[in-house]
Amino acid sequence: MPSRLNPYLSFDGTAREAMQFYREVFGGALTLNTFGEFGAPEGPDADKIMHALLEAPNGFALMGADTPEGMEYKPGTNISISLSGDDSAELHGYWEKLSAGGTVSVPLEKQMWGDEFGACEDRFGTQWMVNIG
Repeated sequence: MPSRLNPYLSFDGTAREAMQFYREVFGGALTLNTFGEFGAPEGPDADKIMHALLEAPNGFALMGADTPEGMEYKPGTNISISLSGDDSAELHGYWEKLSAGGTVSVPLEKQMWGDEFGACEDRFGTQWMVNIG
């Protein structure tokens, strides 16, 4: 899959409802995964959405998730930009440049779902996520 860039929205427990609404607006296929499906079946976030992906027929892609317990949800700043794909060298290069001089909140490394993932805020305050499949 070629690399792609798309918005990633954060929600305070309403990700499922919001993403279903966006599917009604844009059409397409919606995939919803909960925290429980990815290793936290007994936790307080088990039924919350860990990752949602809406792929519309026109090529739009919108991602989102519920903010897990213990992390701050800040309305108005609840959007990140997601870079994803399978070109490891390309995406690692973007990561190195975006995270340089910024703040890394999740180091770019293999995650429980099998992909490499990292999250950072660049030196201009923009939130980025990189996922390498």
